[in-house]
Amino acid sequence: MKQSTKLYVWLLAVNLFISAFTFGGGYIVVPMVRRFFVAKKHCFTEEDLVNMAAIAQSAPGAIAINLSALAGYKAAGTLGASISCIAAVIPPLVIITAVSAFYKVFISNTVIVAVLKGMEAGVAALMVDLIIDMCSLILKKKSLLLSAMIPLSFIANFILGINVALILLFCCLLCILQVLCKKGKTK
Repeated sequence: MKQSTKLYVWLLAVNLFISAFTFGGGYIVVPMVRRFFVAKKHCFTEEDLVNMAAIAQSAPGAIAINLSALAGYKAAGTLGASISCIAAVIPPLVIITAVSAFYKVFISNTVIVAVLKGMEAGVAALMVDLIIDMCSLILKKKSLLLSAMIPLSFIANFILGINVALILLFCCLLCILQVLCKKGKTK
C-alpha cells in the first residue's frame, strides 16, 4: 500500500474514532487531535494546533468539524481535509439517528442516564486539561499582553458578564494593534 493511501486510511480511522468518542462539544476534540496528530503522528506542532483551534472556533460551523478539516488539510492536503470532514460527520449522524429513533427507550433507562451523567464529569476534566495546556502555551510566549488577556478575559466574562463574542473581538483587535505597532517599529 502506498504511503499516501496509508495516511488517508489513518485519517479516516482516527477521525472516526475522535468523532465517535468525544462528547461535550468542539473543545473536547482538541486534546484528542493533540494526542493523535501532534504526539503520535507528528503531523504538526502544538503551536499549529492552537492556531488551528482558534481558526476552527472563529469560522462558521461546528468547531469539531472545522478542526478535523484543518488537521486533515495540514496532514494530507485537500483530500485529507475532505476525508477528515466526512469521517467527523459520520459518528454524530449515526448516534443522533439512533437516539432519535429510540428516544423514549433511552430517556427512561436509568443506566443510560447514569452513563450520560458520568460523561459530563469526563468532559469537564478534558476541558480543564485543555485550558491548562492552552494557558501554558500562551505563557511560554512571554508576552505581557497575551498573559494579561487570560485573567482579564475570565473576569470580563465570569464576573462582569460580558458576552464571549465581544471579548474575542476585543482580544483580536488588541492583537492586531500589537502586530501593527511592532511592524511600525521595525520600519
